[in-house]
Amino acid sequence: MRSLSQLRRPGALDVLQVDATGLLVGASRERLVDVAFDGRRIWSFWLLRDGEQGEDGVRLRWPKPLRPFLDGVTEVTLTDPGTDTVLFSRTVRFGDRTDRIHVVNAAGRPLALDKSLKLVETFDTRDAAHVEPLLDAIDEVLGALRQVGLDAFLAYGTALGAIRDGGLIGHDSDADLGYVSTYDHPVDVIRESFRIQRALTDMGYRVTRYSAIALKVHVEESDGLDRGLDVFGGFMREGTLYLMGEIAVPFERDWIYPLGTASLEGREFPVPANADKFLTATYGPRWRVPDPAYKFTTPASTIELFNGWFRGMRTGRAGWHGYHKRTAHHEPTVSAVARQVAERHPDLATYVDIGCGRGADVAWFADRGVSAVGLDFQPYAYEAEAQRRADDPRVTFQLFNLLELRHVLAVPAWIARMPGPRAVGCVHVVERLGHRGRMNLLRASRMVLAGTTGTLHLQFLSEKGRDGYARRTGARKPLDPAVVLAEVAESGGRVLEDVRTRVSSDPGSSQVCRMIIDWNA
Repeated sequence: MRSLSQLRRPGALDVLQVDATGLLVGASRERLVDVAFDGRRIWSFWLLRDGEQGEDGVRLRWPKPLRPFLDGVTEVTLTDPGTDTVLFSRTVRFGDRTDRIHVVNAAGRPLALDKSLKLVETFDTRDAAHVEPLLDAIDEVLGALRQVGLDAFLAYGTALGAIRDGGLIGHDSDADLGYVSTYDHPVDVIRESFRIQRALTDMGYRVTRYSAIALKVHVEESDGLDRGLDVFGGFMREGTLYLMGEIAVPFERDWIYPLGTASLEGREFPVPANADKFLTATYGPRWRVPDPAYKFTTPASTIELFNGWFRGMRTGRAGWHGYHKRTAHHEPTVSAVARQVAERHPDLATYVDIGCGRGADVAWFADRGVSAVGLDFQPYAYEAEAQRRADDPRVTFQLFNLLELRHVLAVPAWIARMPGPRAVGCVHVVERLGHRGRMNLLRASRMVLAGTTGTLHLQFLSEKGRDGYARRTGARKPLDPAVVLAEVAESGGRVLEDVRTRVSSDPGSSQVCRMIIDWNA
């Protein structure tokens, strides 16, 4: 029951229900709402945009990342972030536990949902000691970019916080930088971006690529924390500014350069010359009004342009990151493919695992005295094993993206110089690839195996059962073996063996297909 004071409070929300599924709010106008647990902001939403309208009111479901924490007691407070007016407050018990709810990470640091509904350490939970290293990192990366010939500037939420508030936005969690190239053709801008990456790598930075013109530059702080700063490339063409990943608007170059400055937490940093024009292009004309639930509404035409020019190399990366994070506590096991390779190639000198995941097969071969190379486009997966095997000369892990041609050509050419005989294994990867990715896999395997009698050993889900195998392996959907047979023929290869096997004797179990492929005809 709502208290009388809540019913009489001006502007109060008519909250009909708060339970483990979410909030039920009576009919109301559109409004922005902050949700706090025990006085700390956890989530923000627009009532009508993010809710589901029903006969009994508007239902807001708790975002999925928050649900595992909803077991215990907390004071749920709804507030208007523009005025700090309390719209609703009630102590609620979720689940069976009676202790207070704490939305924190494994280290006990507080988490909140950002605008992408990810649980992160937002700036409003950090003190000056946490912020100073971030500012140092921004300064360092801007300096490094200047050394490679780029006048970069604060962008997106970092620019918004500096220009509007003079500080980091409380509900934000990262730092963004941008630059506008002197080139005006996408191909030239891409070539420049890879030049920048090589230069930064030569300077000792670790760089992760988002797309053809967007990077994350990693800065290791004194306590070992890996802080990544996003660097978004852009260019001007025929009076339009294109800036990864959201902006394609009519613009003037002198609205960017020469750069101005703005204060961010007491330090001066470069920002575009015309702050209003830049932030209006980014966040719209209401950029001066804080919106912790802001969502970019990129036009479909802009998305199509950027996809065609620059994207496509990160397809599936987030899904694999989620899979490896979800299964991190599972004990890694050696695959049947690895054992098959060892049996068929007793004189094997180099084993290559494409889509190595956490590296169990790589470690197993290394322990047998075989040099092993683990390739994956999700470094999070193999990072722990790579650290454990850092001093093992038989083990190598390498970032490898089957959707990026330079990886498909360069990495196999490097491996082809390693001792033979060589063999390639690939377990539950092809199901997650399209035709282009699978053909690149076959091309890479053919290059690795060139000059040897080695073979590619492929395992994939061919029939999905009711046993949860697809989810456990990350395969998701089955792949018709006939498709793979046709693609192998297209690549110039031949299938030596094609075996379909049930993963268990249980009724309704899934089926996997194992193929052995070579190009020695």
